[in-house]
Amino acid sequence: MAVKKILMLVGDFVEDYEVMVPYQMLLMVGHQVDAVCPEKKAGETVATAIHDFEGEQTYSEKRGHNFRLSADFDAVRPQDYDGLVLPGGRAPEYLRLNPRVIEIVQHFAQANKPIAAICHGPQILAAAGVVEGRTCCAYPAVRPELEQAGSAWVDANETFDNAHVDGNLVTAPAWPAHPAWIREFLKILGTPVGE
Repeated sequence: MAVKKILMLVGDFVEDYEVMVPYQMLLMVGHQVDAVCPEKKAGETVATAIHDFEGEQTYSEKRGHNFRLSADFDAVRPQDYDGLVLPGGRAPEYLRLNPRVIEIVQHFAQANKPIAAICHGPQILAAAGVVEGRTCCAYPAVRPELEQAGSAWVDANETFDNAHVDGNLVTAPAWPAHPAWIREFLKILGTPVGE
């Protein structure tokens, strides 16, 4: 298997599971993962948030772990990467305001490289203008943004454990979808996975 170089865009209050689990799973299969955050360098950390479904009308939020970055944001050259991961949480709402983040996402979309976005991560895709004519899923609160950006909405079901694939794009509604989301991302990366 060829080692792939994966870029992961994160920020403070990224959802804990949605950054930790994919990062570790992608390393486990042998890929290199560069987790970066604007204005931060390798070895620095971002705070994570734990989102859970506890019976209220929306998710609850608690302080999570510190997630250590593995590369410098300012050194990112998107052409050097084979795939992109956009975790959810609250980070996407401000990451999408960064022009360099938008440029990076647009590079992956224009080059038709694999992109995996989960939960609120598709907010960045919508802001980058790369979902028009595509089909996506996300956390339900992101649906209006995706539709306004020209994406058709896919209901990944009420259990939040499914992923949706549209060409090079793999989207999912929340961390319960990790097995399906990562499996589909690995498939489009060309990484062998069990069936």
